[in-house]
Amino acid sequence: MKADYLVCYDIANPRRLGKVYKFMAGKGKHLQYSVFHCLLTWQELQKMKGELSNLINEEEDDIRIYPLPSAGKVIAMGRGDRLPDGVEFFSS
Repeated sequence: MKADYLVCYDIANPRRLGKVYKFMAGKGKHLQYSVFHCLLTWQELQKMKGELSNLINEEEDDIRIYPLPSAGKVIAMGRGDRLPDGVEFFSS
């Protein structure tokens, strides 16, 4: 069973940042500069965490993976051209 995850990162080194971005671009939908939405099985999540761990310097970089509620909806405000399927868009 797949679940939704929000992956956010802050990478100190531009070269590592490029590698993490390129890796994540193959795993999920790019929402903002360092934020991706991923739909993953538990096994895919564990594999992704291991691969990300090999790309970063754990003393300098920060990656956060937030599980999203399966019954909840995402609300995006502002520029919405990179939204994943099932996302509600509200504009003022």
